[in-house]
Amino acid sequence: MKQESNGGMMSVIAALASNVLVAISKFVGYAFSGSVAMLNESIHSIVDCGNQVLLLVGDRQASAKATARHPFGQARAKYFYSMVVAMMLFFGGGALGIMEAVEKLGHPEHAVQSVWLVVGILAFGIVVEGFSLSVAFKEIRTLNRERLSLYRFLRESRHSEIIIIFAEDTCAVVGLFIALAGTLLSHFTANPFYDAFSGLLIGILLCLAALFLAREFYGLLIGESVTDADLATIKQAFEREEIDRLINVKTIHLSPTDVLLTAKIDVKSAHDAHASQLINDIERHIRASLPAYNIYIYIETDEYRPHYTR
Repeated sequence: MKQESNGGMMSVIAALASNVLVAISKFVGYAFSGSVAMLNESIHSIVDCGNQVLLLVGDRQASAKATARHPFGQARAKYFYSMVVAMMLFFGGGALGIMEAVEKLGHPEHAVQSVWLVVGILAFGIVVEGFSLSVAFKEIRTLNRERLSLYRFLRESRHSEIIIIFAEDTCAVVGLFIALAGTLLSHFTANPFYDAFSGLLIGILLCLAALFLAREFYGLLIGESVTDADLATIKQAFEREEIDRLINVKTIHLSPTDVLLTAKIDVKSAHDAHASQLINDIERHIRASLPAYNIYIYIETDEYRPHYTR
């Protein structure tokens, strides 16, 4: 049994469908209102649509079979596309929105028209984006096998898609509430400053989310080990009377569900003749203990030397 096959992709599809609907409604709202916050939200939704398409492309690329040039396949393509998405969120969503908001702050004479149309569209967006966020939460509960806190799961998860979708949907919901507050304040105070300022806050929110994502994906791109809990499970497989010492063990995630594991063991001399059988048994034990992963295992025997360095 491999880890849940969608691995967060159902939330990507739900987010794409939601963002297409919301983007159309937001641009209609901007066309009638001239709201800066609505424009920023429109840009945000368009960028998100592009992001979800990229995640689907990355998922397809990651499923490519192993070749002589790529002996472990191209599973880490997911992480590359996820990093591209983070950069798009920063420059296409955050930075562009901030620039537009700053320009409007410098020209406070702009006014928000068709306020109640804008409010209706924002409310519609909150409902749709809220549904998409609920799908992301559902997938997080499925993937969070160790029942970690939400923050710790996001920091430790190797599923880049679910991290992106959760961050995007959270920003979308929070951003819509900010835009709603800015629109209503501008209407009731007759001061367009609040509309422009809410647009600025949305842009800053997107930039912060993008920086968080980039930090997480940097680690995944250069390679991260399995979690502490998974490593403890792996080490238990080497706790056998035939083994004098586990000299070292190293792991790296090739994808959310693909793991490369190398280990060096010191087998007791009385069991040297059966070392190959012992290694095969250890491999079976590790795979049975971690059925969620496709594990490439390489174990060699050696004699332990206290001051050996490599």
